[in-house]
Amino acid sequence: MPVAPRNGQRVWTRRTHAAEWTVWAGWFALAVLFVLSWQVMNERTIWAFVQDAPRQGADLLSRAWPPRWDYVDNLWRPLWDTLNMATLGTLLGTALAVPTAFLAARNTTPSAFLLRPMALFVIVSSRSINSLIWALLLVAIIGPGILAGILSIALRSIGFIGKLLYEAIEEIDETQVEAVRATGAGRSQIIDYAIVPQILPAFAGMTVFRWDINIRESTILGLVGAGGIGLQLQSSLNTLAWSQVSVIFALILATVIASEWVSSRVRRAII
Repeated sequence: MPVAPRNGQRVWTRRTHAAEWTVWAGWFALAVLFVLSWQVMNERTIWAFVQDAPRQGADLLSRAWPPRWDYVDNLWRPLWDTLNMATLGTLLGTALAVPTAFLAARNTTPSAFLLRPMALFVIVSSRSINSLIWALLLVAIIGPGILAGILSIALRSIGFIGKLLYEAIEEIDETQVEAVRATGAGRSQIIDYAIVPQILPAFAGMTVFRWDINIRESTILGLVGAGGIGLQLQSSLNTLAWSQVSVIFALILATVIASEWVSSRVRRAII
């Protein structure tokens, strides 16, 4: 710890002078960045629209109320497609994320110089691109429909599950691995009997958690043609049917709340 001499006595200080100047320089740089960001935002913002926003919002709410509840009969099939999209996408993403995570973990990868960087690149690439962007690309490649939504959810889930899983693999208790290895077990047997039992609860929890997130994301993939209830939302927005939009929002909210309750109960039962 830094000690500064004062009046011939050594007094404890939290940081050295160089560290103090570094901290103040960091705060100054942050303030400059804030000012520059504010200027950019101010130049590209039409403040007349911002001032008129409360009136526009009130007008929009008046047109969306009361909701057209009889329209809900047209939403059950798109909602079912959305749930299937999230579930199948999660399963496919999980199936691809598991081997990727084992290749990315330092203590399980067969090659730290070739396979591990490739696996990390896959994880980072998946996490860097939002599922909506994946859906845009896939709709352009394979056409609109639920398949594009499933694949976009899967590609996004690889990075999420893969990152958490390979970190969990690297944090296992190595004494159990050494105990199984001492019996003469091979690589696959070590994974089955020493690694998988340690990471299984965390793996189940993160998979259910990702499924919950994917339900929320899949509700908007229809905006770019990936099917599901988002397609109905896009259609209602295009026709300015705000009373239908309010019904869709209410159904999406109820679905997200239900999925959150289910995922929390499942995680509690598993972990």
